[in-house]
Amino acid sequence: MRDPHDLYSVSPEAFDNGPVPVLVHALRGAMDAGHAGEMVARHLLDSLPVERVVTFDSDALIDYRSRRPAMTFEDWRYTDYDEPVIALDRLRDDEGTELLLLHGPEPDLQWDRFTAAVVDLVEALGVQRTIGLQGIPMAVPHTRPISVTAHATRDGLVDPQRHLMGRVQIPGSAAGLLELRLGRTGHDALGFAANVPHYLAQSEYPQAAAELVRQVAASTGLALPVGELEAAAAETARQIEAQVSASAEVGAVVHALEQQYDAFMEAAAQPTHKTLLAEPDSLPTADEIGAELEAFLAEQQGDDGGQPEQA
Repeated sequence: MRDPHDLYSVSPEAFDNGPVPVLVHALRGAMDAGHAGEMVARHLLDSLPVERVVTFDSDALIDYRSRRPAMTFEDWRYTDYDEPVIALDRLRDDEGTELLLLHGPEPDLQWDRFTAAVVDLVEALGVQRTIGLQGIPMAVPHTRPISVTAHATRDGLVDPQRHLMGRVQIPGSAAGLLELRLGRTGHDALGFAANVPHYLAQSEYPQAAAELVRQVAASTGLALPVGELEAAAAETARQIEAQVSASAEVGAVVHALEQQYDAFMEAAAQPTHKTLLAEPDSLPTADEIGAELEAFLAEQQGDDGGQPEQA
């Protein structure tokens, strides 16, 4: 592996302010249902004072042919280029406490080298806790409170989780590999994954982003703003409810998903750890419910830019 230090450039003032205890990472990629992590990163960058610390070499990490950046063509000439940027920024929360934010597109290439570079930066900047954020699609209804799946490199970093699954293999991500590498090198790392209704996984879901901000604040003691995300969540909920209430059929589908979810949560709380396999046969599966509702919402959004259909 080539030297990870050659993968990034450091700002001259990067180390002037001493150690920064917390690093949050939210890389844009396929593993982010509801764009939850991406929305958190954008919200924090827009809401808090920002100082660039490290810029990564995007040319070495991004496959442009699989994820082509947008270019602007105007008056018969190219006028702009949306250059992908992977960066580590220093932010200050509402009380002046510093934190680091790693953001940008998830690297397509050189994951080992990239994660090694981030581990080096964690050590150089005195980071004590690294937190990854994302959304994951789950068979949950939008009418229930957002739940969060937490994971960590050692016991005690997050609250005990329900035993809902055994050993599984899932598609990898740069964020997941980073958490693994940090744990194996003796660093504390954890992650919060907001459980997003799978029929809304392709849309921005601010409910999930707001809950992730609250989880980071509770875990670290940071004073992080969340009001704008909560306002966006309320508006999104209103739009979804308007779309769902426009169809009795879809309303029935959502009700069935609520029954399925509530039965699952009740069974999961039992000592026997029953699963959805014990649900009544009369209920449609989560995939069937999601397919119907997703198709309906897509139809409603097709002609009006995502706004609820007017009666």
